[in-house]
Amino acid sequence: MSKSLLVGVLLLSIQRLAQIQLPAASPAATVAQAVGLATVSVEYSRPALKGRTMFGDQLPYGKVWRTGADRSTKLTVSDQILINGNSLPAGSYGLFTIPGPTEWVIILNKDAIGSGAFNYKPENDLIRVRVNAQKTAPTEYFTIEFTDFTPTTANLSLRWETTEVKLPLKHDADAQIMVQLQAALTNPNVSSAIYLEAAEYYYQTNRDLKQARAWADQVIAVDKHYWTYYTRAKIAIRQGDCLTARADAEAGLKLAQQADDTAFVKNYQRVLVECKP
Repeated sequence: MSKSLLVGVLLLSIQRLAQIQLPAASPAATVAQAVGLATVSVEYSRPALKGRTMFGDQLPYGKVWRTGADRSTKLTVSDQILINGNSLPAGSYGLFTIPGPTEWVIILNKDAIGSGAFNYKPENDLIRVRVNAQKTAPTEYFTIEFTDFTPTTANLSLRWETTEVKLPLKHDADAQIMVQLQAALTNPNVSSAIYLEAAEYYYQTNRDLKQARAWADQVIAVDKHYWTYYTRAKIAIRQGDCLTARADAEAGLKLAQQADDTAFVKNYQRVLVECKP
């Protein structure tokens, strides 16, 4: 074999070896969650403990951390949300943290594409909040997840080793929902389903119960289903009208039992207990 041919074979072998894909030491991950009408997502890498002590040792207390491994952790929101009460516009942000033994600082920074804490600039911070550090079950791989849901809120949980911190998130969608409701209710072809949604939303947000009751009455007039009776029963209870609530509960209970819907059966049983004659 000629010398030039041997060199070519060796170079080709090296190139092939360079193309071999191996598992990342800190696997990339993405988590996303609807919060209200907004979508919140986090892209990060998940380092492992591998027998090491992290907080207070490998990751010194009081120092800025990239909140993961490799590149900066990125948080993206589709609409303006509240971060622990602070307004964060739609967009992508770097998620940095400063761990402490009992309290962490969580930072949302304008730099969403940096290479970790090396290029972190505090003058680009948009939000800084302090959250309590809690003890939790041992976690080998750094984990970010959404917890503690309500229709408009959630917590962003950061968990590793035996420590967890939670960042409160909220999307105040009320203005958007009211615009949608008004548009739907003024449509000439408005359906009973829209009236039911409007009555439910007014009940949930403790708005004009008289108006909510009027919509619920319109629904019951054309759609006598176990789920429609329950909406009016709830509104009636809040109005102090147990007579209507009990009548709706008795009618709805029979329909729920026929449909074998145990959740609604329990709901109606609670109404009947609350509105005993």
